[in-house]
Amino acid sequence: RRSRERERGVMAWRGLGVRANALDATKVSKSERGVLKERRMEEVMRSVPDFNTFIDRKTFTRKLPEIMQLNIGLYCNQACTHCHVNSSPARTEMMDRETAERVLALIPSSPSIKTLDLTGGAPELCDSFRFLVEGASAMGLTILDRCNLTVLSEPGQEDLADFLAEHKVQIVASLPCYSADNVDVVRGKGVFERSIDGLKKLNSLGYGVEGTGLELHLVYNPNGAFLAPEQGKLEVAYKSELSQCYGITFNSLLALNNMPVNRYSEYLNRTNELEKYMNLLVDNFNEQAVDGLMCRNLFSVGWDGRIFDCDFNQQLDMPIKGQKKSQLTVFDIDSLESLAKTPISVGQHCFGCTAGCGSSCSGSTS
Repeated sequence: RRSRERERGVMAWRGLGVRANALDATKVSKSERGVLKERRMEEVMRSVPDFNTFIDRKTFTRKLPEIMQLNIGLYCNQACTHCHVNSSPARTEMMDRETAERVLALIPSSPSIKTLDLTGGAPELCDSFRFLVEGASAMGLTILDRCNLTVLSEPGQEDLADFLAEHKVQIVASLPCYSADNVDVVRGKGVFERSIDGLKKLNSLGYGVEGTGLELHLVYNPNGAFLAPEQGKLEVAYKSELSQCYGITFNSLLALNNMPVNRYSEYLNRTNELEKYMNLLVDNFNEQAVDGLMCRNLFSVGWDGRIFDCDFNQQLDMPIKGQKKSQLTVFDIDSLESLAKTPISVGQHCFGCTAGCGSSCSGSTS
């Protein structure tokens, strides 16, 4: 039955191209063209097959939660084209101290949680970042910092690298390519050079160096409307290029697909590639990638304390619902394990996590 529903959905999806392309041929004013592009984006996303028909809902359930991921703020010193969070220097949303304290208070009552994953924006520039790191470190948790590398050279952050090393924070650093031109196109002029400087500083402290216990992982994102290549082969290329050209070492590479959410979906729509990209994701659905999806053993908490299945659902405002509340926050529960039986919300964006080799915050899932 699921196979028949999937086939009907894909056939309906194939019929969309005529309607979407018809909008391109319409001669309209600039303002009208903007409205049409917005409508087209809605139509494209509405016409994507139902993700539920591609999975078995009976077995697509949560495992014991092992990771609490916190998006502690949307402020960032960069504004990358692939950012699904719409972060930028203009954003002001940040997790306050009361919410940060509540997050830490939940950990002892959620013994299956072993990892605190800090993301943003640039999480290091948020007021609660160091408080959370110190608190989680004292509890013996593994701490991940999703770092854009340029933050290490921001004014006032001169001691940041030493602070991270002191608390043995694992760094997951975004470097979408090992070439300057490709990185600067996606992340801004001069970002590659600052990123290389950041990596050298981390290496000097022992990060990415065997035997130090200081882990440094890099993250690759495609710079166009295509899927991430095979992670293992790309890691070999990254290690070779960065070592030979800059003397940089790191532990591993995570290859992630770009998610059709917020700024990236808007970019695809502006360049008339959204339908093509969604088609690519659907056509490359990989059933073997489903078991390792991050929504199955992770809870995502927003800067305002609301709880989600993953960071992507968070950006699409799809919170976990309680029996009596339309959205749950960290102040509504006594343990994350109490949410073990809540259903996982899915949508068309989920095809981004199941396409090709699969994609999650921990890299490939198959």
